[in-house]
Amino acid sequence: MFAAIVTGVAGQDGSYLAELLLEKGYVVYGFARYSSEAKMERLCKEVLTHPNFRLVKGDMTDSMRISMLIKEISDMKLWDRIEVYNLAAQSHVKVSFDQPEWSANVNSLGTLRWLEAIRQTNDPRFRFYQAGTSEMFGKVQETPQTETTPFWPRSPYGVSKVYAYWITKNYREAYGMFACTGILFNHESERRGEEFVTRKITKAIGGHKFPIRLGNLDAKRDWGHARDYVEAMWRMLQQTEPVDYVVSSGETHSVREFIEEAFKCLGIAIEWEGAAEKEIGRNILTGEPMVIVDPAFYRPAEVDLLIGDSTAFRTASGWTPTCAFPELVKRMVKNDMT
Repeated sequence: MFAAIVTGVAGQDGSYLAELLLEKGYVVYGFARYSSEAKMERLCKEVLTHPNFRLVKGDMTDSMRISMLIKEISDMKLWDRIEVYNLAAQSHVKVSFDQPEWSANVNSLGTLRWLEAIRQTNDPRFRFYQAGTSEMFGKVQETPQTETTPFWPRSPYGVSKVYAYWITKNYREAYGMFACTGILFNHESERRGEEFVTRKITKAIGGHKFPIRLGNLDAKRDWGHARDYVEAMWRMLQQTEPVDYVVSSGETHSVREFIEEAFKCLGIAIEWEGAAEKEIGRNILTGEPMVIVDPAFYRPAEVDLLIGDSTAFRTASGWTPTCAFPELVKRMVKNDMT
């Protein structure tokens, strides 16, 4: 019998992962902030009322709360294995520039708190998954990015995740813990927070609220669906040895391409005019401005191009994404139609 702790269970990834683990027969402890009530809607009724789901309130900055939970579950002799999925994070890149200390406290030291709590139990049943990010690669040094590509993060968020990556590796090597990082490239879904650019776009299009004001349209990302990516997280902890892997679709698309694909769902083609801060995307038939570039949404330092090579993980686990880019965008727009 397996148990799992999912931090950030009220988030996009946490909600999908909780569903997956419950389907597989796990007892799931969902760790969520005391202030996350508004996000609980991401957890479907079937999860919240499931007899094997336990909602635990706590905070990534509270070492005592984390240690008590780890010890409590370790003291139970019911489990053949205890898997910890550390998904909680301050994950908004723009916010990390405004609140770098908080971002580091949650993302960097928060990871350390879980690892140290597990280490102190000396319980070999624990397996630890750390949610890494392609933002750790940052400045383009090679494409596609793989497990051996050097990190050069371009935001406090990326830097905080690099620390979490290395401290996870350090605990694995120093203490023999089963601990690994999934370096996941961008993954979106109908449950993505409205503060993120993809959901901002689909929410505006679904609600016919134009023009949409956005920042850098040239940024290119490797996008997949979150449901596919939580499957990858689970598979990573089922391996015989803990290994850090890149998880990606292997395709890259610009924000501009995402916009064009999203407007196709309304039968609207976009025509672009101007450049940089003066660029406007218009409805090709009516001339109505649908997208306006607003420098207020620029980041102090930008990541221009991310595209991952997940060959190593696919070979080791048999994982492959099932939702292609056009289908991902279509699902998100359809979900936001009002």
